[in-house]
Amino acid sequence: MPAKTLVQNEQEAIRWIEEGKDYQWIVEKYLEKYKIQTTTSMWATFRHRRGLKRRLTRNTDLIPWEVKPEHRWAYPVVMLRFEARRRDGKTLKPADQTRLDAWKADREQENTVVYYDPHTEDGFFYVPREPSDTDLVRVPKVDN
Repeated sequence: MPAKTLVQNEQEAIRWIEEGKDYQWIVEKYLEKYKIQTTTSMWATFRHRRGLKRRLTRNTDLIPWEVKPEHRWAYPVVMLRFEARRRDGKTLKPADQTRLDAWKADREQENTVVYYDPHTEDGFFYVPREPSDTDLVRVPKVDN
């Protein structure tokens, strides 16, 4: 069955997405309200096809690397995503804001930045801050 026939009220769905409701919340709400089982991927497709803004904040200043799938949930990159959301004016959950504040304080106290090496098992490392480091990360050098 095509996704369009599952969506009972497009304006309601668009409002929920624009309010920042996550796809799992929408799946659960649809089952409760309309007794219709949907999926998170269906809602992601709906968002994309309607041209709605991505829910994820992309910040290439904070995450200037193409992160390999096996490193995507490493703690340093999760914290960088939180910081990207904060800089984008989005509100973090209180627990996430607390974790971010502590993590940033550690970076400052230890005088370190995040370095990414995709060719290693761990991927992310904290390295001593250098004069050329102007943010939370070591920007990769461009090979000529």
